[in-house]
Parts: sequence; structure tokens; C-alpha cells
Amino acid sequence: MITCTLRYEIDPNQVAAFEVYAKAWIHLVNKLGGTHHGYHLPHEGPNDIAFCHFSFPSLADYEVYRKNMWDDPECLRAYAHAKETNCIRRFDRSFTRPVLTGATVDELGL
Repeated sequence: MITCTLRYEIDPNQVAAFEVYAKAWIHLVNKLGGTHHGYHLPHEGPNDIAFCHFSFPSLADYEVYRKNMWDDPECLRAYAHAKETNCIRRFDRSFTRPVLTGATVDELGL
């Protein structure tokens, strides 16, 4: 499994517009085969930074999603919304391999 993390710099005057965009992409990622872990909008601290995390079984599956999203009318409408509202100033994308299960220190041999 790979997880994509997006760090957004958003317009603090367009948080509501960004939240609309976020809700659309939660639906879209899930529709196109991923598992969305949600968006995290500003609350305390910087008022222009937001994050989202979503996973795919593999990088190859993510690449299929990236290809398919450009042919999906809903995805194109979500992108158009972001462009029209200028709610996103910039973003950075990174990939990680999540560790999702824990173990006791005895099980780990610590």
C-alpha cells in the first residue's frame, strides 16, 4: 500500500470553497479505487495550510487513478471549482508506506 499526502497552501479567505473541493475529492478518490483518509483544514496555527491523505494498493494503482481522473467529468468539475475560486495557491505531493498495525513491546522483542 502507498499513501499520498498532499500539503496545500490555500487562500485563507477561501476555506469554505476549499472545503467544497475537499468533499468532492474524498468522494472521487474512493470512486476511482482509492481509500481517502480525509482532509485536515486549518484550525489552530497557520490559517493557510491544509493536508489530505489517501491510499492505493500500489503505485501502479495510483498511476491508473491519475490517468482515469483526467477522463472523469466529476474530477474535471472539481478542478474547475478550485481554479474558479482560487482556493488553492500551491500544493506538494509525497508518497509514504503506512504502518497501520501496532504490537506490544514483547511481541516486537524490545
